Amino acid sequence: LVDLFDWALSMAAGTTRWTDSKPADWSDGSKMFFDSLKRFDDYLASDKELAEPVEKLFQGPVADSLNHIGQINFLRRVFDAPIRGENYFKAEIEVGRVGSDQSAKRVEFD
Repeated sequence: LVDLFDWALSMAAGTTRWTDSKPADWSDGSKMFFDSLKRFDDYLASDKELAEPVEKLFQGPVADSLNHIGQINFLRRVFDAPIRGENYFKAEIEVGRVGSDQSAKRVEFD
């Protein structure tokens, strides 16, 4: 996921490049993920021009990341450690809050 968001940022900035990051433990990997996501989010929120259409960025690396997140959720279910479903339509979402400091409020499906 870190590599996907770094790739997305490089495309947005017009310097398309792929980097294979080294595997990290959960703590370091989580920090790397949130840092990468924040860099991408900050770029999208800035006045900087996008070198690629935003639709392509979401069609490519962002959609790919969602696919991988789905795979992780599937594997958690297989190993009896499912993640509870959440209704993101009702979620407490704030622009720019892309780090690990997410709202503790959870709304499951009714």
